[in-house]
This record gives sequence, structure tokens and C-alpha cells, in this order.
Amino acid sequence: MARWLSFFTEYNFTVEYKPRKQNVLADALSRRPDYELAHLAYLESPRYELIREAYTEDNDLAGLVEALSTPNKAVELTARQRSRLHRYSVVEGLLYYQVDGGDEPRIVVPNDEDLRHRVLYEAHDTPLSGHLGREKTYTSVARNFWWPHMYKWVRKYVHARETCQRVKLASSASAPLMSLPIPADCWRSVSMDFIFELPADARRHTGILVFVCRLSKMVGLAAVRKSVTAPQAAQLFVDNVFRHHGLPEAFVSDWDPRFVSHFWQHLFRLLGTRLDMSPADHPQTDGQTERVNQVLEDILRSVCATEPTKWSTLLPQVQFALNNAVHSSTGFTPFYVNGLRHPRTPLMLPPASSLGGGETNADDSSALKASERPSNGTCSLLSRLVTLSDSASVTPWRPPKTRRRSKVIAKGAVSAVGSTKLRPRFVGPFTIIGVHGHAFTLDMPSSMATHPTFYVGLPKPYRPAGAIEPEVPTESPNTVGRCSPSSEQPLPREAGQEPELEHE
Repeated sequence: MARWLSFFTEYNFTVEYKPRKQNVLADALSRRPDYELAHLAYLESPRYELIREAYTEDNDLAGLVEALSTPNKAVELTARQRSRLHRYSVVEGLLYYQVDGGDEPRIVVPNDEDLRHRVLYEAHDTPLSGHLGREKTYTSVARNFWWPHMYKWVRKYVHARETCQRVKLASSASAPLMSLPIPADCWRSVSMDFIFELPADARRHTGILVFVCRLSKMVGLAAVRKSVTAPQAAQLFVDNVFRHHGLPEAFVSDWDPRFVSHFWQHLFRLLGTRLDMSPADHPQTDGQTERVNQVLEDILRSVCATEPTKWSTLLPQVQFALNNAVHSSTGFTPFYVNGLRHPRTPLMLPPASSLGGGETNADDSSALKASERPSNGTCSLLSRLVTLSDSASVTPWRPPKTRRRSKVIAKGAVSAVGSTKLRPRFVGPFTIIGVHGHAFTLDMPSSMATHPTFYVGLPKPYRPAGAIEPEVPTESPNTVGRCSPSSEQPLPREAGQEPELEHE
């Protein structure tokens, strides 16, 4: 290059611009691919602009935003607000809240009922969220947003969801189960099981092969036909588990002939892998996968209520929802235990003012906080929970409190498809018109071929939805955004325990 520059110095020439369309014979130097600007598409949610606008309607938050933007306005705040002002910050019009320096700043949602319900809808009702329970929904929302009494909002919202009431069973007591040894690392031990008798989809799939990592609780799902063979199941294992996580040391499965076939036994023997089979006198050994199956069926009932035969097309979203939810036995999401990061969801899209295409930010230290996999902490937590399983599984059952004229939902429905696997478990609501000891009579239509008197333990109370139903988004969001990894925060309490509120 220096020789060419020296050669050109002998000439007195002028450089003139030539439009690209006219420069059709351009050489490689003028068309270097590393100089070409790639097309970048950024994602932005309009939610943040709605939050900024709603601050002006919230007197308390409007005062905080003004005080943080103009320091001399802080004297106009109340004594309580001034004492907590250090917890807030304003970044490009958005108000952030953090308890202390170790807490990730979270966007403060103003006192707008519709706006808060939109956030809760995104964290609970979409296929990516999976209609999961109170604890998982709260953790999903609390990762990025905050407002006073948020846990109570989540609890009330989840309990009143019509779909969840119809498809989910009430928790019940069970006998204590023996626990398998806790694996030392992710995907070192895998449990497997089948779910069958689903409505046939377009490819005649009627079942799901479920893989579960016994440490991280990460789930892998694959649609199968009723006639699935052992070689086909082995290929699904290679496609869904082995190519991503390698070979486990142990498998846990039931006495399904697909798993005890000569092909599986021969394959595992060649690979030096042990096949742990459930003993006939205690089939609950594979209880982890059975529990995943129950949650999986509830999610499919929720997201496929209108089109049961299209369940297989939603398996990727359902698998994502299961792996992106904090597991009560580990305190982390399976995604975080495996990869130390939270994958982005529509609820986590950054504000439009954040620039860049996902590159690292020198000022953002959150990506550097997690330096090692939380396997040790996960194993310790699992060991502690094993000692609590006996007392948790023998909790006595108590009948629900019901009275005349109250409403309940009852088991039983007529399925519109050949399979009843994905039908709602409960129908109603029905009004109680008579109470007879441990039974009550419901006001049911004559078209239902069901006796109207039920044992008190079969129906469950109906909770009317008092929240405004958010509109389902029908248009694609505009684009702009930056990726910012977030460190995992463990569950702030044990399951079922309400947290102590930081701000009233």
C-alpha cells in the first residue's frame, strides 16, 4: 500500500465522487464487504412511552421525577419521600427503583390500573409466560418492574384468571416420597417420560416426549406419535438433549417398553451410561417428570383452549415458558442455572432511547456480577428442600368454606375433539342452592347430564375477575433496543409466603 501511495504522489489529480449506480465496474477495494453496513433491526415496546405519560397523572411519582430532575424541588416532597429519595433515579424520563446498591434498578409503574394489568398480562397470560402460578409470575414481573404492593396485585390477578381456574387442580396432600441423589452438575442426570392421548395434530402427533434436567429443572419437549419406536425416541434424545448438553451419566424413567428395549439398553451399555428404572413397588421415583407433565398439560389447556389440535405448534413457546420461570426448588430459572443469563422476552425489551445492537456497555456491570454457575448453591438448596418434603407432603386437607348463594366451578366438561386430554378440568360457575353437611347442590342447567349434588371436595370456589382485561396486541412493536444481561435474583421468600413490602 505504501508503494502505491508513493507512486500516486507523482501525479496531480482530483478525487471525484461517482454514484454507485454509475460505478458498475468497481473493483474489490471499493466494494469491501467489511465496509458494508449491515441492516440492523431493533425492537422497542410502546409500553415505556405509556409509562412516561402516566407519570404526569400520578401526583406522588410526578413529584419524585421532578425532584430528581431538578434537585432544588426536593424540598417540596414529604418527609417520607425525602427519606426514600436515594432509592430512586431517573434515566431518560423513566423512574427506576432499587432497594440498595446490590439491587438491580427496576422501572416504577405508576398508579394506573390498566397499565399495571398490561404488564401482568404479558407476564402471565401469553404463551411465552405459560399461565404459571403466583410465585413465578411475581418473580417474572419483579425482575424488571416495581410498584407498591406488587405482590398483592399479582396474587389477586392470578387467582382471578378465568382460564387458570378452569384448567388447574387445587393443591392436595400426598404421601412422602423418596428422593433420588442430587446431581452434581446440569444435565448429568436426566429424567424422561411420555404424555399421550392428546388431540391429533396435522402430523398425527398425539404425544410428547419430555426430558428434564434433574438439577437445573430445564425441560425439553418433542412431539411424537402413538406408535413411536425406541430408535425414534433415541433420535429425539440426540436432537433435543445430546447436541445441546452432551451425554448424561444417568437416566431416570418408568417401566415403559420404549426405554427397556434392546436398542436402548445396548446403546446405553456402549456409551457407559446407567439406566435407572423405577422400581415396581414405588413408581413415584420419576415424580419430577410427572410433576412437569402436570404443569405442561395445564399450560396446554390454557393456551390451546380454542384450538386444541394445534398444541404441537405451541410447544416451543411452552418449553420457553417452563425454562424461563423461577423454580421453587432451586430459586433460579433453568435458563439461568444453565447459561447465567435471562433470555429476552417482550416484557424485557429496553426503552427506545437505549441505542446499540446488543453490544456490551462498559458502564453496565450487571453482566459481570455472575462469575460462576450457581450449581453449588442449587445443590445446597435442593438438599435442604429434601428434608422439608415430608412435612410439606402430609399437610392436612381442609374443605373449602362455602355457603348458600356463593359460586363454585365443578369438574366435568364435554370435549369438542376426540381427545379429552386438553379439555378444561372445571366448568361453571354455578350457584350453590343447598348445603347438606359435606355436600352441596348446585344450580346447573338441565342440559348437563350430571347430578347437581357434589361432595364438598370436588368443586372449588370461583373467583370473579375484577381486573380490566388488557387488549391482546395485534400489531408488531416498533424497533429500537439494547441487550443488557441481568443477574439472577433468588426467590425473596419461600413458596406461599407473602414478602415484607419495601414501600407502602
